[in-house]
Amino acid sequence: MIIDRYPKLKDLVRRRVLKLFLRYNLPRWVVFVADNTLIFLLFLFSYLVRLNFASEEINILLSVVQGLIVTGVYVVFSLVFKSYAAILRHTTLTDVALLFVDTTTSLAVTVGISFIGRFFEWSGYLMIPLSVILIHYVFVTVILFFIRLFVKIVFRFATMNKRTTKKVLIYGAGEMGFIVKRVILSDPIAGFAVTGFIDDNRRLQGFKINGIPVYGPEIFTNNFLLKNRINTLIIAISNISRGRKSEIIRRAMDSGLEVLETPSIDNWLHGRLEVGQLRKVRLEDLLGRDPIRLNLELISLGLNNKTILVTGAAGSIGSEIVRQLARFNTKNVILVDQAETPMFHIKNELESRYLNLNFNLLLADVTNYEKMELIFKEFRPEIVFHAAAYKHVPLMEDHPHEAFRVNVGGTKTITDLSVKYGVSKFVMVSSDKSVNPANVMGATKRLCEIIVQSKAQEAGVKTQFVITRFGNVLGSNGSVIPLFQKQIREGGPVTVTHPEITRYFMTIPEACELVLEAGFMGKDDEIYVFDMGKPVPIVDLAYQMIRLSGLVPERDIEVIFTGLRPGEKLFEELLTDRENTLPTHHPKIKIAKVEKVKESAHLKVIDEVLIKLYTMSKQDVVNAIKKIVPEYLCSNGKYNGSFKTRAIHKSEPGEDSQTINPVSKGGVSLPGRSITAKASGDNTQPDMEV
Repeated sequence: MIIDRYPKLKDLVRRRVLKLFLRYNLPRWVVFVADNTLIFLLFLFSYLVRLNFASEEINILLSVVQGLIVTGVYVVFSLVFKSYAAILRHTTLTDVALLFVDTTTSLAVTVGISFIGRFFEWSGYLMIPLSVILIHYVFVTVILFFIRLFVKIVFRFATMNKRTTKKVLIYGAGEMGFIVKRVILSDPIAGFAVTGFIDDNRRLQGFKINGIPVYGPEIFTNNFLLKNRINTLIIAISNISRGRKSEIIRRAMDSGLEVLETPSIDNWLHGRLEVGQLRKVRLEDLLGRDPIRLNLELISLGLNNKTILVTGAAGSIGSEIVRQLARFNTKNVILVDQAETPMFHIKNELESRYLNLNFNLLLADVTNYEKMELIFKEFRPEIVFHAAAYKHVPLMEDHPHEAFRVNVGGTKTITDLSVKYGVSKFVMVSSDKSVNPANVMGATKRLCEIIVQSKAQEAGVKTQFVITRFGNVLGSNGSVIPLFQKQIREGGPVTVTHPEITRYFMTIPEACELVLEAGFMGKDDEIYVFDMGKPVPIVDLAYQMIRLSGLVPERDIEVIFTGLRPGEKLFEELLTDRENTLPTHHPKIKIAKVEKVKESAHLKVIDEVLIKLYTMSKQDVVNAIKKIVPEYLCSNGKYNGSFKTRAIHKSEPGEDSQTINPVSKGGVSLPGRSITAKASGDNTQPDMEV
């Protein structure tokens, strides 16, 4: 082309045309009117062609009336098939096929009208010459098609800007992949260019779709990606297992690709997919676990027409339990929490999203016996989900009085009232930190378990007590996930306490679904532990989150180690050395074979501590906990809530340092890297508890 000889002129024309496309988007009614106006004019032109352009032989009135009749037929079928509804710049083969069906159907009906008019010798206006009808059909079909094609070609020209293009691979060469390809190429702002499809189906590999090659998964190699300068992978498969999806994401992230995901069809905006709806994959997608299958019949039977009390209802776990309860036919759900602002938010959410849920929202402290008794007396709950607790390890190390008052005192209050007012089922949310506790928070949660077990052993108690024990949940309030997200947004560094620290993780909905299932297994005085999968190295988690943000660890965002905090363990346990598990009907829920607590003396000691709590020193509170939970060990056997450590990459002059061995990050060893730890009063790493 001549314009190719003048690149500056070509670029100027492209920018001007693109500006027009971005500023203007023809409404459907304009396309509809334009199409049918053209159909009418082409009919008159067809008459001229039929008469060899001898205009003096044309009966103007007859041709205009017949043109209106024919146009009326085309209008009807244009409305039926909606051939005008497609956006011209995004015309596809489907749109062209629809246009062809529209014009061909109109041709058939018009020919039928002409034959009927001749057969019954009706008005001459209906005796439309067949030659004119056929000429008109060819003109209409070809010209409407080429108009759409021309607009699409001009749009392609306007959006061909190689300087801003991200090269993309689409995982999935099926219908969804084709839709994604069409959508991302139609949006010039996104700046995507599709390099190829990837598909597991060997029958598709090696072929091309609209000129774009289909590869197998084996192309995830640095050589291929670097050679083709691939930036992004878009997952466009709807029927894929979580395990396979996790594997794909990990391979792509390990290759340095940004990974995007196509939303489900029911989440498309007005039934159409747009580039803005492609979202980055979530951390949950990396867990790779299949969805939990609940015994909905069992749960529904247990919750049917029941009044249910949820403590800690504004927290991460409590609020999700309430959302899960909204799926069932409950009589009333009582939400109790002392946090005013979170309660305001959960109230607004329930009122807008869960219209079928009858609920009462009550600001109350679970440690206030009189207030809680008023609630039990008024609402008479039949089922209690006790999720209220202080959970942050560092804060509870510094405030053992509050940990004891809220966690232990709150559980004591709720269990006592549950027995007193005849609650049929009591389900307590515990933690893996209660196993061989190394911190105040975990030790108080173990005390809560002891309270529940002791109550269940008392004579005459009809309340069925159940304890659920699981690890960390992704994205809970104050957990490590939001902290990492904040640190990444701010440009780093991302802080991890120790290179070898690991934690169990599951999503909040997963955890709460299992809480519901465990709550209705029909057994009393049991501790249920959940299958949390494999423990996740926190440093790997940090690396994955950096990559999910489209950044490169250690190049864009640095990861530093701050040292283990007081009471923090390198790994968490769901069972003690003396505990084993028994299976249940649910593969992800096991019964912990724990040593039964039979000594009611424990409850007396707890009562005594609660009475004189604020006359005791921090060390006295810790010592009292150790009497009941002998497996609880502080560092050196003493309370050390004020001591903190952190680590830096280089020791500073005049400071004592201790070298930690180099660590493997994200599965890749970092040679020559050493981390040094030093004492400090600054440690902002949050706990990773439920």
